Amino acid sequence: MVIVAGHIIVEPAQRASYLAGCVAVVEQARRTHGCIDFAISADLVDPRRINVYEQWTSQSAVEALRGDGPGDDQSAAMLSASVAEYDATVRRWLSHG
Repeated sequence: MVIVAGHIIVEPAQRASYLAGCVAVVEQARRTHGCIDFAISADLVDPRRINVYEQWTSQSAVEALRGDGPGDDQSAAMLSASVAEYDATVRRWLSHG
C-alpha cells in the first residue's frame, strides 16, 4: 500500500476556490482502480493550509492518476507544499466499520 500525505499552503483568500477546483480531481481519483481513499480538505486551524491524504493499493495505481501533477492554476496558487509518499506494509485497524 502507498500512502500520500502532507499539506499545501495557499493564501487564505484563495483556499475556498482552490478546494473547489479540486472536486473533479477527488472524484476522478476515487473512481481510479487502486484508490482506497483520497481526500483534499481545509485545515481546521490554519486558514492557509490544505491537507492531502491518499491511500493506494500500489505505486502503479498512484502513477496512473498522477500524470503531470497539479494544473497550472493550482500550481500558481500554491505558496508551498510538503507532501510525501510512504510505502506501508502493515495495516492495524484502530476502528473499522
